[in-house]
Amino acid sequence: MCTDKLANGGAAPHCPSDDSPDFEQPLLYAHGGLQAGKDAAAARDHEAQWSPEDGGATSLRTYFNGLNALSGVGLLTIPYALAEGGWLSLVLLPVVAAVCCYTGQLLQRCMSASPAVRGYPDIGALALGGKGRFAVSLSMYAELYLVAIGFLILEGDSLNKLFPGTSLSLGPDIVVSGKHLFVVLVSIVILPTMWLRNLSVLAYISASGVVASLVLVFCVLWAAVVDGVGFQGKGRMLNVSGLPTALGLYTFCYCGHAVFPTLCNSMKEKDKFSKVLVICFVACTLNYGSMAILGYLMYGDDVEPQVTLSLPEGKLISKLAIYTTLINPFSKYALMVTPVATAIEEKLLAGNKRSMKNMLIRAFIVISTVIIALTVPFFGELMAFVGSLLSVMVSMLLPCICYLKIFGTARCSMAEVVLIVMIIVLGSLVAATGTYSSLRNIIHKF
Repeated sequence: MCTDKLANGGAAPHCPSDDSPDFEQPLLYAHGGLQAGKDAAAARDHEAQWSPEDGGATSLRTYFNGLNALSGVGLLTIPYALAEGGWLSLVLLPVVAAVCCYTGQLLQRCMSASPAVRGYPDIGALALGGKGRFAVSLSMYAELYLVAIGFLILEGDSLNKLFPGTSLSLGPDIVVSGKHLFVVLVSIVILPTMWLRNLSVLAYISASGVVASLVLVFCVLWAAVVDGVGFQGKGRMLNVSGLPTALGLYTFCYCGHAVFPTLCNSMKEKDKFSKVLVICFVACTLNYGSMAILGYLMYGDDVEPQVTLSLPEGKLISKLAIYTTLINPFSKYALMVTPVATAIEEKLLAGNKRSMKNMLIRAFIVISTVIIALTVPFFGELMAFVGSLLSVMVSMLLPCICYLKIFGTARCSMAEVVLIVMIIVLGSLVAATGTYSSLRNIIHKF
């Protein structure tokens, strides 16, 4: 039984001991689990996230930051996603974009409920207390960790495409070759970046993601028109069995929600974030759609999970495309894994900054990603799994659940409640079918 009094202008109190979510009453500012400057867990999560600049960013700068957050390796897999679902599945791409854009706006509204909210985990804490913070943090960190593994697989595949037949002999009976060799070499190069305390240099390099995305689309178009690949791929109209994989990969393309609260907080005029978000999603959808159509028209059902691996060998434009794909994963690996490492360090070291132990923890994380990348070297299937399970959770389900919990159904219109419930139901269906399909494909490839 809750004994707390009403506070903050009569807002309904929250009972941390109540395990069943009450969506009727709004929480707003009365949540006892989130207090600015007093929540040690919040402080740790703030350190684990990319903190906004104190000066405040303009709408234009936030627009580019938002594009960079949404423009990633999903661009490489989008033709493969279309091949999995067929031409008609392309209709689902803007639908997924619209849903993810809407849930991004829900996160913004959740942030307006309390000035103490600075990051996504804070929204979870405001809505569901400690369990909410844990659920959001676990989903975010798992997504970042698996995407980092995908980066290693991508780097290994791309370098193997550039330098086929490369091998290294470690003894009379031990030979490491192909993408396995390159995954190990890339991890050795990346490891020092994990020990950097100031990631600003890498952040500037990773910010080139917007330009890199445009360069990739140009390279694929050039290969089709100038290098003679042409548009010979007919493809299928619809592949029902591949729809779960296609939806998982479509969702993966829009998994920028973990940084949306940070981007919103960094703005000088936070009320314009919703407009910036819409522009970012429209621009990225046009780019993703263009790449999907180009790649599928060129190669049909034979397109590789990374479209750059389908480009003709030996051509300058193909090498340019592959080198472009190599830059961002290299720079973003540390940016992705550092929040995970920081969270682990805070738990294990209790805030003590012991450089040697920190270095060992981060080295162990890198080694663990290498082991998984070597064990499950299936880029398309892994990204489908991430999109189906974690991206759906972070980008669709959690924003809706947190929003309903914070504001309550009593403060929402009937149409809004119906829409949110539909997103939760359909998102859960996509997560279940997509996760099963991607795991089945991974097991089948062993």
